Formats: sequence, structure tokens, C-alpha cells
Amino acid sequence: TPLLAALLAALFVASPHRADAGLATADLARAEQRLSRAFHENGLSYPPRAVTLVALKNEGRLELWADGGTGAWTFVRSYLVRATSGRLGPKLRQGDHQVPEGIYRVSALNPDSHYHLSLRLDYPNDFDRANGAAEGRDTLGGDIMIHGDRVSDGCLPIGDDGIEQVYALASAVGIERMTVVVSPLDLRRDRKSTRLN
Repeated sequence: TPLLAALLAALFVASPHRADAGLATADLARAEQRLSRAFHENGLSYPPRAVTLVALKNEGRLELWADGGTGAWTFVRSYLVRATSGRLGPKLRQGDHQVPEGIYRVSALNPDSHYHLSLRLDYPNDFDRANGAAEGRDTLGGDIMIHGDRVSDGCLPIGDDGIEQVYALASAVGIERMTVVVSPLDLRRDRKSTRLN
């Protein structure tokens, strides 16, 4: 709505120290309007109370789920993962080109990314470090992002339009209320084909 765009523009002009200060206000407002429509079409208010992004490596998809305040999670939309690197399986060490698998937090927003915009994941997290130590691995890598563009070296690129929406959402909701689940494949589908040997 025009009112939402005006409020967002005023908020971003008045808050130069926000993590998204480097992004053009008009671009962020347009991305937020597009995403807000998807929320409303799914019966959710925007911004939601909390967000979970579910990355499905085999399917090449990043799903957006939201808790509108009732504790019930609602699917909002999905984004195509535009490039991949590595194979199915967890990231084990620096330079293996793998996308990590597990449950992560968003640790930072980067408005000056080489790939338009990015959300940094907290890989390696405590679980990854504990497994690495138990297996004698100490150089686990890092710099894992959800970002724009169409290239990947262990990251999840969702294109510039996609990252503008997810970045605007992260900025509105707050990264402390975002969770990212990265799975090798969609375990909800065809249970016969999900057996890993």
C-alpha cells in the first residue's frame, strides 16, 4: 500500500545506522511491498512474529515459513536456489565447496555484499564445532551466506529479487527471530526415496 511505502521510507531515512542503510530505500520498500502481499494472501500480517527459512538442497529451493503470532507456522512462498556447489551431505572443512546442513541463526545482514545483499549464517555453530572436534577437524570454513546473484561456493544464492525480499524481511523481523534449516532433501516428500545409504 502507499501508506506502507511511505512509512518504510520514513523509517529508513530516519535510521541511518540500520544494517540496510546502504540499500536504496525505494528498492527495499518495493521488495517489502511484494513480500507483504504474499503474507496477506496467506492470511498473515506483516511483519510476522518469527521466520524460519528452510533450504532444501536436493530440490534447489528456499522456503519461507512464518509464525504470525499464534504459534502456528504458515508457508508463505519459496525461492529458487539459482546455483549449487558441492554435493548432498554436510560441510566438513574449509574449501570443500559444501553448503552446510543443520539448524542455523542469521548472524548479520550485509548491505554491501559482492552478491547484491546477503544474510550471514552462523556456520560453524556449536554443533558443527563439537562434531569437528570429535572427528579431529579444526578448519571448518565459514562465510556461508544466503545472497543474491546466481553463483555459489557453499552459499545459497536466490537471485537479486529474492534476496531483496528476504533481506527486507530480516530487517523488519530482526535477525534474532530468524532460524534457517538447511536439509539435504525434503524429508516430507516420498519417504521411499529419502533413504540415504
